[in-house]
Amino acid sequence: MRVFRAIVLSGLALVVAASLAQAQNGSKPVPSMINVQMPAPPAPAAVALKPATTALFISDVVEPICNTQPEKCAQGMVAKIADLLARARKAGMLVAYSTQEANMTKWMPAIAPKPGDPLIPSKGQDRFYATELDNVLKAKGITTVILTGWKVSGSIMYTSVGATLRGYTVVVPADTTNAPNDYEVPIGIYAMLNQNSANPNNEPLKPKTTTISRSDLISFQ
Repeated sequence: MRVFRAIVLSGLALVVAASLAQAQNGSKPVPSMINVQMPAPPAPAAVALKPATTALFISDVVEPICNTQPEKCAQGMVAKIADLLARARKAGMLVAYSTQEANMTKWMPAIAPKPGDPLIPSKGQDRFYATELDNVLKAKGITTVILTGWKVSGSIMYTSVGATLRGYTVVVPADTTNAPNDYEVPIGIYAMLNQNSANPNNEPLKPKTTTISRSDLISFQ
């Protein structure tokens, strides 16, 4: 209890000291976080990808998640992923799946895995962490990964960081991912473009960074 009281008093002292310093220096008070505005996301970029060195990654598009988020998932991003998936399969691309759900069979029917598709059980939001994903991709000569699925401010964001740290170029079609709350979408996009491997201007296919695209702006060479 004494430790807690000391922490509280120390915090109050810091607040008072900061207020006095602002008054003495004539500086403006720090704005409330509620007034901080996110910068507008950049426009999605058109990209042309090589099927032989590109993989489509589908994360957490499973019934336990999508059926509880009908507008955000089941009726929204799933159709966009399904269309992109069909084109990727036609181009002969590698398609990999991952989920944190214990049951690896409850995928949404429109995007269900086929025999031979890698299934990556997840141990964290970064789907590279403590999994075989990096080995699977490198064994196939993959250098570019398209990240799709749930959710933009969670597994997609963290997996984009994990991918760029391992030297992959990442493409995230903005219409193939989502989140429960609208504000999480620009947060996720901003974080992906401004991570350690930054691409703040959304330069198309800047190596070892993330590009924000859209499913209909992705073509295969």
